[in-house]
Amino acid sequence: MSDITELEGRITAALDRIRRGVDAAGASPAPAPPVHNPSELADLRALLAQEKDANAQLEARVSALKDRQDGKINDMPGVVEGYRTTAVRSDRNLQRLRQVNAELRDINDQLRKAVGENVAEPHLINKAMLAELEALRASRAADIAEVDAVLNELKPLISEEGA
Repeated sequence: MSDITELEGRITAALDRIRRGVDAAGASPAPAPPVHNPSELADLRALLAQEKDANAQLEARVSALKDRQDGKINDMPGVVEGYRTTAVRSDRNLQRLRQVNAELRDINDQLRKAVGENVAEPHLINKAMLAELEALRASRAADIAEVDAVLNELKPLISEEGA
């Protein structure tokens, strides 16, 4: 960093000398450039080479970051489609769960009325048990879909960590 500051100072001083020379000369021909000693010229060339190397490294880093970012952007449509598929599957499971639970509530209401009237209706008990089993299956399917969604989110993280 101090090299850059030093070079900035030299460039500023050179520009000031040029301005003064232009102002003093007016329309006269430009003066000959100042003669530098060989060691100062070699130092300046070495500094210039270092700056060119640093610039090339920075450009390579920027290019690598851009490529990585472009790759992530190109992967986004697939990721979005995966989220869409998961959302549709989850919504379907949720709708099924709601429907089965509504049926279960209706059958339980019928069963309560039958018990309140002291009427034993075995088909209502069977329907209630079947509805409850179906509700459990729907709940299990919803849970599986949720776990699959979580696993799909974790897979890329695990593969990145492994790499």
